[in-house]
Amino acid sequence: MDTVPAIDVRHLRKEFGDNVAVADLTLTVERGEVFGFLGPNGAGKTTAVKMLLGLIASSAGEGRVLGAPLGDPRGRTKVGFLPEHFRFHDWLKGREFLQLHADLYRIPRPVSGRRIPELLDLVGLSAHAEKKLRTFSKGMLQRIGLAQALLNEPALVLLDEPTSGLDPVGRRLVRDVIRDLRERGTTVFLNSHLLGEVEITCDRVAFIRKGEVIYTSALESLVEGELTVHIRTRRPDGMDPIRWEGVLAGLERWSSNVRVDGEHVALTLLGEADLPAINRYLVERGAHVYALTPQKLSLEDLFIQIVGTEGGL
Repeated sequence: MDTVPAIDVRHLRKEFGDNVAVADLTLTVERGEVFGFLGPNGAGKTTAVKMLLGLIASSAGEGRVLGAPLGDPRGRTKVGFLPEHFRFHDWLKGREFLQLHADLYRIPRPVSGRRIPELLDLVGLSAHAEKKLRTFSKGMLQRIGLAQALLNEPALVLLDEPTSGLDPVGRRLVRDVIRDLRERGTTVFLNSHLLGEVEITCDRVAFIRKGEVIYTSALESLVEGELTVHIRTRRPDGMDPIRWEGVLAGLERWSSNVRVDGEHVALTLLGEADLPAINRYLVERGAHVYALTPQKLSLEDLFIQIVGTEGGL
């Protein structure tokens, strides 16, 4: 496998007049990983993708895609792209649409003749190959667009909201395709507002705000590291309420974020290792412990913690 990063950009900036769409984008995506690109609306995600593809030029900064400088056609020969807002040739049939794009890629006809039926089967559209795109639902168009993005057997696939128009079956199909691409060593750059899909699919994620990456992490360590523990407990009979407050305050030795609401206590931990000690601490002080429930933070919780609540995905 090529050791040169699939995407490597430094201090990319894009200005449209007085508007700064991307302020300072520095990002590295390794070969063979599924990389999630997350941020609120207006964070510069789409503009960043267009710069990576060479569709627009950056105002400053530099970068490479598959080892070639941004904008160099050589870097795009092995790139597949499914845009969020696609405008396909709706007068073409499904097979004709894929053949047109295969010809644009200069794929030899004997090769495309084998490749197109394989891709139609992959995205579940073999039965619709001879139907015109104007008769396709949004979900079907999304899937034919995914097939188009894979025609050239790309080393890097950029998917912009690939599951936004799909039903649960379609979303599972896309997840299976992405999983297959990972197994083949293909790099996938995924921009999606469906955080549940990102959580299931991606190896690493980057959080972007105001055109700048503010946090990048392996998804497994990010999601599995921090958890919230919900405890339902009651003070012992006869214990003074002030002393009980002191007992609950003692939980701060394990967490700096302890919230108390009546019989419900919530605290944030970095892992599950301290759970037995917390339970023992409360029981030894006579507390009635009815439930102690650890709950891993969802990607949505982490998104709000890291990016904030301003705007939306």
